[in-house]
Amino acid sequence: MEFTNKVVLITGASSGIGAATAILFAKQGATVIINYLKSESLATDVLEEVKKYSDGMIIQCDVTNEKQVQHMIESIIQIYSKINILVNNVGGYIEGDEWDGEATTWQKSLTLNVLPTLIVSKYVAKEFIQSNTGVIVNIASRFAHSGDAETITYAASKAAILSITQAYSKLLSPFGRANSVSPGATDAGYWKTAPKEEVEALGSKKLISPEVIAEAIVTLCSEQSAMINGQDILVNN
Repeated sequence: MEFTNKVVLITGASSGIGAATAILFAKQGATVIINYLKSESLATDVLEEVKKYSDGMIIQCDVTNEKQVQHMIESIIQIYSKINILVNNVGGYIEGDEWDGEATTWQKSLTLNVLPTLIVSKYVAKEFIQSNTGVIVNIASRFAHSGDAETITYAASKAAILSITQAYSKLLSPFGRANSVSPGATDAGYWKTAPKEEVEALGSKKLISPEVIAEAIVTLCSEQSAMINGQDILVNN
């Protein structure tokens, strides 16, 4: 199988895109590390599905906390001796993130959507550099390309993810690579409980299934994408 003997860390993998990606990697033979913050029961459900196909574990960690992240990476290395692939998936919309919102809300949004990618990538990249191999896929958003006044710091933070991806594509080259995926409106996270009128406002566009996003992520980590570095894949309809 494509990812046999590969160890994959996915942040925020207890539901949505992260969970779908964990399961798809497992189906391809990878050992999958399922990071979660609060939803242990959901993470356990994902692990049960993962173990139908491959090995894996759940690990609780607040990925905005540097000390916790450092401990998480050390624990994974102690158990599996390596990390081959990192998917930075943690992020989300915070209510009140409009152009005329409060600075405290903006700060929370930036912390949630930028800091985890910076911190986790830092510690995983140290392992990649030592082992002379490694792949990162970061999750951005369609709003990274267009901005949005109603989700102003979410959009700005996802644009920052594109810049971080570029930085790591240079850091890891030539032995590794970093790319990103920018999903459109996905049937996960905010859109799972979005007001009916917002969903209807999408018009002819349908919510994208997390499994479709997972396919893009896993493809970018495959050998078929070995020459793709520093790119963003927009998955939208």
